[in-house]
Amino acid sequence: MLRITAFASLVLTMALSACAQTTAQAPSAASQKGLRAPDVIFVPTPHEVVDAMLKVAKVSQGDVLYDLGSGDGRIPITAAQKYGVARAVGIDINPERIREANENRRKAGVGDRVRFINADLFESDLRDATVITLYLLPELNLKLLPKLLKELKPGTRVVSHAFDMGTWQPEQALDVGGRKVYFWTIPAPGTPLYDAAMSAARPK
Repeated sequence: MLRITAFASLVLTMALSACAQTTAQAPSAASQKGLRAPDVIFVPTPHEVVDAMLKVAKVSQGDVLYDLGSGDGRIPITAAQKYGVARAVGIDINPERIREANENRRKAGVGDRVRFINADLFESDLRDATVITLYLLPELNLKLLPKLLKELKPGTRVVSHAFDMGTWQPEQALDVGGRKVYFWTIPAPGTPLYDAAMSAARPK
């Protein structure tokens, strides 16, 4: 009886050890990527605001759109489904939002023209974009602004829902059912407009 009990104890110990090793070897998606916590909570952009953002940016078939903080994916999906963009990329730091966006992409039937990346938008390569869409916070917009000015080609369109970019004056500011939409175009380096935009990004 004693030997049976000892054997059962040994089997239980081995099983618990194997379970612990499996858990240690299979961390969450966020920890695998080393991503930090999201900067903002997810609040979806109303569909009428999505349309206004894409219209003011004159999104068309030749565009590559990047949505920073893409949430459930509605902006990239609409850009492909309704405006026919060549490619749309959504970047979100929250893996749950990426799973939701990919399921919405599947349902929308937009194929490989839309993809979603679980990444930190401040560390992502944005150089391919011809259109950038945002729904972040004022301080995050300003933190992001130097990256946009340095990485994006002159003429790239930037559209923000709800929040501006400090002293960098938008070319257009729309009111969509009580919600603000701001539009800018990335200026060429060395121009007064570029200097004004960079000045807005500097801490006061």
